[in-house]
Amino acid sequence: MNLALWIVAGLLAVAYLIAGGGKLIMPKEKIAATTPSARWVEDFSAGSLKAIGALEVLAAMGLILPAALDIAPVLVPLAALGLVILMIGAVITRIRRHEAKFMMGDLVYVALAGFVAWGRFGPEPFTG
Repeated sequence: MNLALWIVAGLLAVAYLIAGGGKLIMPKEKIAATTPSARWVEDFSAGSLKAIGALEVLAAMGLILPAALDIAPVLVPLAALGLVILMIGAVITRIRRHEAKFMMGDLVYVALAGFVAWGRFGPEPFTG
């Protein structure tokens, strides 16, 4: 179980580091033009996108670094919980925009982050 949690946390960290970094460095118009699933950015200001990108990068670091460095490892499930909340917001945005086919990916991220939060708060905590 511990290995599965590390693998999922690592995969989430890579995905959110790339996605969040992209939101931080790319202009809003370029993000919207990348794929049809990225058109949600039209509903947000450039500043909001930068904030979302910063939260994603911080969460990516929070999934790995506290446990790897053994500095406040309780931050790992909190970062995962933060990603769950962030992705629930993404699902709500998809529902509002009637983008059900793109929402499935967001739900997968909710489930994976929820798994890490549950596993690190419950059966496989770093403290104890």
